[in-house]
Amino acid sequence: MLHLRQRRDAVAPATTRWRNTFEENLEQWPHLNELVHCYTTDWVKDENKYGHYDSVGTPSFHNQIYEGPDTDIETEMRLAGARQTKGDDISEDDIPSTSGRQFMEGADGDLLPSDVPKHIGQSLLPAYEPAFDWENERALIFGQRIPETPVLHGMKISVKVQSLQFQAGLAEPFYGTMCLYNRERREKLSEDFYFHVLPTEMQNAKITCEPRAVFYLDAPSASVCLLIQLEKHATEEGGVTASVYSRKDPVHLTEREKQKLQVWSKIMPYKESFTWTIVSLFDSSIGAASVGPASPSSPLAPSISGSSSHEGVFDTSAKISLDGKLSYSNGNSVVVEVSNLNKVKESYTEESLQFHAFDFRTTTRNEPFLQLFHCLYVYPLTVSLGRKRNLFIRVELREDDGDIRRQPLEAIYPRDPGLDASFQKWGHTQVAVGARVACYHDEIKLSLPAMWTPMHHLLFTLFHVDLQTKLDAPKPVVIGYAALPLSSHAQLRSEINLPIMRELVPHYLQDAGRERLDYLEDGKSVFRLRLRLCSSLYPINERIRDFFLEYDRHTLRTSPPWGSELLEAINSLKNVDSTALLQFLHPILNMLLHLIGNGGETLQVAAFRAMVNIVTRVQQESVDDAERNHFLVNYVDCAFDDFGGRQPPVYPGLSTVWGSLARSKAKGYRVGPVYDDVLAMAWFFLELIVKSMALEKTRLFYHSLPIGEDIPPMQLKDGVFRCILQLYDCLLTEVHERCKKGLSLAKRLNSSLAFFCYDLLSIIEPRQVFELVSLYLDKFSGVCQSVLHECKLTFLQIICDHDLFVEMPGRDPSDRNYLSSVLIQELFVTWDHEDLSLRAKAARILVVLLCKHEFDVRYQKPEDKLYIAQLYFPLVGQILDEMPVFYNLNSVEKREVSIVILQIVRNLDDASLVKAWQQSIARTRLFFKLMEECLLLFEHKKPADGMLLGSSSRNPVGEAPASPKYSDRLSPAINNYLSEASRQEVRPQGTPDNGYLWQRVNSQLSSPSQPYSLREALAQAQSSRIGASAQALRESLHPLLRQKLELWEENLSAFISLQVLEVTEKFSMMAASHSIATDYGKLDCITAVFMSFLSRNQPLTFWKAFFPVFNSVFDLHGATLMARENDRFLKQVTFHLLRLAVFQNENIRQRAVVGLQILVRSSFHYFMQTARLRVMLIITLSELMSDVQVTQMRSDGSLEESGEARRLRKSVDEMKDETKNAYLLKECGLPENALVTVPEKMTENRWSWSEVKYLSDSLLLALDGSLEHALLAPMMTMDRYAAAESFYKLAMAFAPVPDLHIMWLLHLCDAHQEMQSWAEAAQCAVAVAGVVMQALVARNDGVWSKDHVSALRKICPMVSNEITSEASAAEVEGYGASKLTVDSAVKYLQLANKLFSQAELFHFCASILELVIPVYKSRRAYGQLAKCHTLLTNIYESILEQESSPIPFTNATYYRVGFYGVRFGKLDKKEYVYREPRDVRLGDIMEKLSHTYESRMDGNHTLHIIPDSRQVKAEELQPGVCYLQITAVDPVMEDEDLGSRRERIFSLSTGSVRARVFDRFLFDTPFTKNGKTQGGLEDQWKRRTVLRTEGSFPALVNRLLVIKSESLEFSPVENAIGMIETRTAALRNELEEPRSSEGDQLPRLQSLQRILQGSVAVQVNSGVLSVCTAFLSGEPATRLRSQELQQLIAALLEFMAVCKRAIRVHFRLIGEEDQDFHTQLVNGFQSLTAELSHYIPAILSEL
Repeated sequence: MLHLRQRRDAVAPATTRWRNTFEENLEQWPHLNELVHCYTTDWVKDENKYGHYDSVGTPSFHNQIYEGPDTDIETEMRLAGARQTKGDDISEDDIPSTSGRQFMEGADGDLLPSDVPKHIGQSLLPAYEPAFDWENERALIFGQRIPETPVLHGMKISVKVQSLQFQAGLAEPFYGTMCLYNRERREKLSEDFYFHVLPTEMQNAKITCEPRAVFYLDAPSASVCLLIQLEKHATEEGGVTASVYSRKDPVHLTEREKQKLQVWSKIMPYKESFTWTIVSLFDSSIGAASVGPASPSSPLAPSISGSSSHEGVFDTSAKISLDGKLSYSNGNSVVVEVSNLNKVKESYTEESLQFHAFDFRTTTRNEPFLQLFHCLYVYPLTVSLGRKRNLFIRVELREDDGDIRRQPLEAIYPRDPGLDASFQKWGHTQVAVGARVACYHDEIKLSLPAMWTPMHHLLFTLFHVDLQTKLDAPKPVVIGYAALPLSSHAQLRSEINLPIMRELVPHYLQDAGRERLDYLEDGKSVFRLRLRLCSSLYPINERIRDFFLEYDRHTLRTSPPWGSELLEAINSLKNVDSTALLQFLHPILNMLLHLIGNGGETLQVAAFRAMVNIVTRVQQESVDDAERNHFLVNYVDCAFDDFGGRQPPVYPGLSTVWGSLARSKAKGYRVGPVYDDVLAMAWFFLELIVKSMALEKTRLFYHSLPIGEDIPPMQLKDGVFRCILQLYDCLLTEVHERCKKGLSLAKRLNSSLAFFCYDLLSIIEPRQVFELVSLYLDKFSGVCQSVLHECKLTFLQIICDHDLFVEMPGRDPSDRNYLSSVLIQELFVTWDHEDLSLRAKAARILVVLLCKHEFDVRYQKPEDKLYIAQLYFPLVGQILDEMPVFYNLNSVEKREVSIVILQIVRNLDDASLVKAWQQSIARTRLFFKLMEECLLLFEHKKPADGMLLGSSSRNPVGEAPASPKYSDRLSPAINNYLSEASRQEVRPQGTPDNGYLWQRVNSQLSSPSQPYSLREALAQAQSSRIGASAQALRESLHPLLRQKLELWEENLSAFISLQVLEVTEKFSMMAASHSIATDYGKLDCITAVFMSFLSRNQPLTFWKAFFPVFNSVFDLHGATLMARENDRFLKQVTFHLLRLAVFQNENIRQRAVVGLQILVRSSFHYFMQTARLRVMLIITLSELMSDVQVTQMRSDGSLEESGEARRLRKSVDEMKDETKNAYLLKECGLPENALVTVPEKMTENRWSWSEVKYLSDSLLLALDGSLEHALLAPMMTMDRYAAAESFYKLAMAFAPVPDLHIMWLLHLCDAHQEMQSWAEAAQCAVAVAGVVMQALVARNDGVWSKDHVSALRKICPMVSNEITSEASAAEVEGYGASKLTVDSAVKYLQLANKLFSQAELFHFCASILELVIPVYKSRRAYGQLAKCHTLLTNIYESILEQESSPIPFTNATYYRVGFYGVRFGKLDKKEYVYREPRDVRLGDIMEKLSHTYESRMDGNHTLHIIPDSRQVKAEELQPGVCYLQITAVDPVMEDEDLGSRRERIFSLSTGSVRARVFDRFLFDTPFTKNGKTQGGLEDQWKRRTVLRTEGSFPALVNRLLVIKSESLEFSPVENAIGMIETRTAALRNELEEPRSSEGDQLPRLQSLQRILQGSVAVQVNSGVLSVCTAFLSGEPATRLRSQELQQLIAALLEFMAVCKRAIRVHFRLIGEEDQDFHTQLVNGFQSLTAELSHYIPAILSEL
C-alpha cells in the first residue's frame, strides 16, 4: 500500500548533491542528522490515497434506426454503406469516437461463457453516462483532495556546444563557460557550465561524448539569456596575438605559427579571458551584447549595458536539443547560431553526460528545500595593484591557521563535470594579462563541512605569471595572500573587500597574529570579491538556528531537564519570516513531531501549538490558495515517514494532545485562537495521523508477509482507538454546531472527517471505522436541516468512493456491506427532503457510484455484477414501499433513479427478482409501473419535441441551471461534458497539448470570457438565457458532437426498451409457473408494459427483439391475454400491429404480419374460431383509417391510393399467404412451425388457413371501403350517388361490428336526408333497427321473435341472419351489444316510420308500427299505444286516399342509365337503375347527370348523351367521347305476366295494398324492320326489355346495378291487339272493383268518365279505328294469319261489349249535371259501332 518513491530531485542531480565529504559524525548534532535524513531518505507515498480506478472501455454504439411509417432508413443506410465500402475504406481516425473515453470494443456477447445470462440489449449506463470520467466526478465533491502534483519549475534547457569556427581556422584549444543570466536584473541565475573546443589534431579519439548542460528555468522570459564566455591559453608576450581571430578576410597561419600556438598551449596551464556574448533564448529579435577581448568581461561587471543588433537564426526543427554554434568573425561582433529550440519532456542522454547547472533561485524561492545542498560559490572580482601584472588567484579552504604548511581541505569542486572527478584542494582563476586592475569572471565552487567552526576560512593566494618565451614553462610567483573566515562572512551577499598580506604567518586570522603581518598597497582593501552561500543545512535565519541548537541540547540531554530555552525557541518560531520558515518547513515539522511523539506534556502542547501556528501560516501566506496547501500536502503525502521507524509512531501522541485540547474546549475552558486554527487545518493533522498508522502497519507486517499478499488490516489498540473516537466525536460536534451558523469551515471540516474515515478504511479493521461512521450518522440522523443534510451527503459520497467499497464487510459478521446499506437508507431519506438540490445530489451520487462499479475493470465478471446488484437491490424495495417519494422527484432525478433501478435489475439473478415479485400483487404492479415510467422517461422523441429549457426543470426560484441543457435524457454530467467540448473545440492548429508556444505567444487567442467562434457565441448567448430551447443549444454544437449526442440518446432509449422487454419476458416465464404474486386473471403487468412498448417510438433493434418475446408470451398466456377481460389490451395490440403493418421498412412490416398471425393462432387455440378477433381487427382497422393517410395527391391534382394503404393491403395479403409463411417466420427469428405448434394443455392443432383467408378478406373489404370513400372525398358534394354508395360500402364492410355498421348506416341515412331521398333514408333506419333487433333476438332479450325480424326483412331485404352470431363476438370495450337495446331499436323504427311517411310509402309505415306496438304492450305504455294507434289510423286513411285517387299514385320514377367511357372508371360499361322522386322528368335527370359527370372529363374527353334507348354496341362508339344513355323504365309487379302484349297502365296494379318493393323494370322500344325510323301501325314492332337489379327498391342507395337484362319482341298486330286489350282491361277493372261503402260513388264516377272518354268519344276513336284501317282493309289483311285475325276481331268485339256495359253503369251513377256528357258518350259509341261494321259486319249482331 505504501510505496517508496524516489525523491524528485531531478533538480539536484548527483553533480550538485552534498556528500558528507569530511566524514563528520553527525550524531553529535541531532538536528543535522534530522536535516540530512529529511533530505536524503526516500519518500513514502500511499498510492491509493487518492483512489485508484481503472475503467473498461465502453462498448461502441451503433446508430439506432427509428423508422416512421414512410421511412426506410435501414435500407438507405445499407445502400449508403455499400456505396461507401466500394469507395475507399474509411480510415479508423475518420470515425468519430462515440464516447468521451476512447475505448476498445466491449466484451462481445459471443465471447461470454455459456452459463452467463445473455441480455437482449447492451448495458444502459454506458449510454446514459457515455463520458463518465471518475476523476471529474470526484473533483466535484466538496472538499475533494487533489493529489499534490510536483511543482516542476518551468522548463529545462539542454545545451551542447557543437563547433567553433574562425576565418583563420581553429588552431588552439578554446575554453568557455556558460550560464543563465537575467540581463535586466543583471543577475546570474545558475552556476557555470565549463566546456572546451579542441582543434581537430588535438582531439582525443577516445572521448567522443561531449557533455551537455541542463539549465532550469521558471518561465520563458525575454530577459533570460545564455551568457557565454570564452577563454584561451594566455599567449606569450609578443607572440601570435589574438588579433588573428578577428580578421574579416580568410587568413592562413603558417604551419610554424600553428605549431607555436599548440606547443605553447600544451605547456601553458593558465588561461586568459578572450571574449563573451549573450544569447537571448526567448526573443526572436535576438540581441546580444558583443564586446571585444579588451573590455572587462565579468558577468557581474556593470559594463554589459545595451545590446547591439545581431543576426541570429531561430529555426524550430525537429531535432531534440538546443545546439549552439559559436562562430567568430569581424572584429568585435560574434555570430551565434542557435538552432532547434525544442521542447521535450525529459532527459535524453545518460545522467553521466549531463551537467545539471545548479539553479540559484532554489535558495530564494518561497518553497521548502527538498534536497541536500551545502556549498559556497566564490567570485573574485578585481585586484587593484600599482603596476601591470599577469595575475591569477588560487582559492582554498582551510580548517585553521595554526600550521601554514598543513594541506587545505579537499573541498573545491572540479571543473570537469565527470562523476568520478574528486574534490580538489584548490582552484584557480584565469590570468588577467598585463593589467593594473585585474578583473575576473571565475566562479569557484566549494563543498562546505556540515558544521563549521570560527577557524574555518578561505585563503586566497595571488600569483604573477611570467609569460616569456625564453622560459621553458611560465613561472608563477606569489605576490600575496588574503584570508576570509567563514563564520563571519559566509551568509553575506554584498561585496567583500580584503587587504592583501605579503606573507603568511601562523595564526594569521587572530588579532594577536595580525600585528606581525605586512600588507601590500599600504594595507588598503584592494581585493574585491563576492560570495554566494547555497545551503539547505545551514539556516541563515537566527531563530531557526536557535531552535535547532536547543533541539540538539534537549535531544542529547545537555540542557536542564525543564527545557525552558527549548520552549522559548519553539515559541519564537512563530516570528520567523515566511521564506525561511518555508524553506526549512520539512525539518522543522519533523522535529516538532518528534517532540510531540515523545516529549513531556508541556513540551507536547507547546510543540503542537507551534505546529498549528506554522501550518496555518504556511496555508495563509503562500501564494497557493488551494484548500489544502500543496507544500503541506507534499509533506504529508511524500516527505513524512514517521522517522523511518527509528522512533515509535507519532499518531498516539498527536491524537492525545489534540484530543485533550478538543476536550478542554468541549468542557468550556478557554483554548485561545489556536483551536479555530487547528479546525481549519484539521485535514493536515488527520492525514498525518493516518499516514503514521499506515507506516506502522507496513512496518509491522513488512517482513512477515510473503511477497504479493495484501497486508491485513490493523486492529487499533483500545486506548488509542478510544482517544481517536473521542477526538472524532468532538470534531463532529463542531461540524454540527458550526453548520447551523452557516460557517464554511464546517463544510470543509466535514469533508476532512469523511476523508479520515475513507483513509482509515484502507488501514485499520473496517468495523472500527464503522463505529466512527455510525457515530456520524447518529449525530446527523434522519432528515436534517438542508445544510447539515448536505454535509451528510458529502460525507457518504466521500466514503463510498473508496476503492474497496464493494468489498466492505457488514457491521456484524452476518450482515452484508454496511456502507452500502447506510448509503441506500440515507439517499432514500434525501429524496423526500424538501430541498430540491439535495434530491438531485442524492440521485447523482447513486448514478456515479453505479457507473464506477459498472466500468471498473475489477468487477467485470457476472458474479461480481450480481453481487453489486444484490447490494443495491434493497433500494428498489424501498422505492416500491414508498412510491410517492419517487413520483415527487422531478424528471431529471426520476431518470437518474430509473436508470439505477434498471441497471440493478439487469444484473440481478432470477431468484432475487422473483422475491421482489412474490410479496403482493400490488407491489408487483408497482414494479411494472416503474418499468413503464422508465419507458416514458427515456422515450425517443424526434428532435422537434425538444422542450423549452428551464421551463420544465423545477429549479428553486431565481436559480439558473448550472450548465446549458443539451439533452434531457442523458445524465446531467453530459451537459458539462458538451459545454467543455464546445469550449475546447477551437484550438490553434499545431499547439502542443499543454504547451507554451515557442513562437511569440499568439495574441489572437481570445480571453476565456470571449467566445472563439460564432458557434460558441451562440452557445454562450443561450446558456445565459434560460428560455433558450435545448434544440437551439444542440444546433450550436459542432456537428460531430451533435452526432455523438444523438447517438447516445437513441442508444439509451433503445437499451432501456430492450431492458424492460427482458424483464417482462422473465416475468412472463415466472408467471407461467405461478411462482409469483400477480393478477393471473388479467396479467395486467404484462399487458400494461406491452401497451407501453407498442405506443412508443421504438428502434429497429427493439422490434427485432420484441416479436420472439411477443410470441413466447402469447404461447404461455394466450388464454388470459385473449380473454374478454383483456379486450382493451387486445384492441390496442391489434391497432399497433396494423399500424406497424403500414411501415415502409420491411423488417418491421413483416414482423407486424407475424404478430397478427400469432394473435390468430391464439384465437384458434382458445376460442376455436376467429370471429371475435375479426371483429377486433375490423374495429382497429377503422380506427387506424382515421390516422393513416390512405390517399395521396397525383401531380394532376386527383387522388390515388397512398403508399401506406398499399403496404397495409400487402400486409393483410401476406397474413393469409400460406406459401410465404415459413420464410416470414424465419425472417422474424421464430421457428417455422410457430403457428402450428400445439400449446401444452391442448391436444390438436386448430390452425386453418381457410379461416385466416376469410379473416384477411374481411379486412381487405374494410380497407377497400375506406379507401374508396377517401378517394371520393373531392367529389362528395358533386356526385351524391357515389357518396351514398361509398357510405353503403363502408357499412357493409364493417358489418361484423354492429357499432361501426350502425355508424356508417346512420351516415348514409343523413346523406339521403340531405338529398331528400326519404325512402332510402328510411331504409337505412330500418336496417339499423334490424341490427339491433337481431342482436336482441339472438340474446333472447326483448319482446321480438324471429318472425318479427322476418317481417322487417320484407321491408328491407338487407336485414339478414348473418350478423346475429357476431353481435356477441363484438362485445369489445367501447363497442358492442351493450348499446343494442330495445329502446334504441324503437328509436330507429320510429325514425323509419317518419321517413317513410315523408316518402308517402304508408303501407311500410303500417308494417313498422306493427313492430313497435308489441314493445309498448309488454311495457303497458298505454299512452304510447294510443299514439301508435292514432298514427295507424292516419296511415290507413292515407293509403285509402292514395288508392281512390283517380290519378294513379306513383311514389317514384325509375331510369335506366348506361355508362360508356374510360373516364367513368369503375362505372364504364355498366348499367344502373336510378330511383328518383316522382316529379323528376327525363330532362331533369339528363341535366343532373350531365352536370355531375362533365366535371370528371378532362381536356381529351367530352360527354355525349345517347338520345334513344336502343342497345349500345361499345365497339361502335368514338374513343375520345364518354356516353350516357338514360331511359325511363317501369317497375314490374311480382306477379305480372311480362310476356303479355298488353300495354302497361300502372294504375292497374295499385289496386291492392301490395308491398311496393321492386327489383325488375321494363321499357318498351318501338322499331320497324324495314329500316324506316317510323312507319304506320302495320309496320311498327315493339321490343320489351326487362332489367333485374342487384337488390330491390327502395334500397339503401339511390341506384342499383343491373345484373340481368332480357328482351322480347312483339309484331305490329300483336301490338294492336295488346293496345285494345289494355283498354278493355282498364274499363273492366273499373267496373268490377269492389267499393268499401255505397256512399263512396264519387271517385268511381270520375275514373269511369275518364276511361270512357278516352275510349268511345268520337274525337279519340281514331285509336280503335286506325287499328281496323291498318290491319283489316286491303293488303295487310291478306298477310295476317287467320289465328291473328280472329284474335284481333275478338279483342275488338270484347272492347265494344265492355264499353256498352260501362255506358249503362255510367247512366246509373250520373246526376242531372252529367246528362249532356252521357248523351255525347252514347252518340260516340253509336257512330264508332257504325264505323267498325264496315270491317266487321258481325259487330252489329253482337251488340
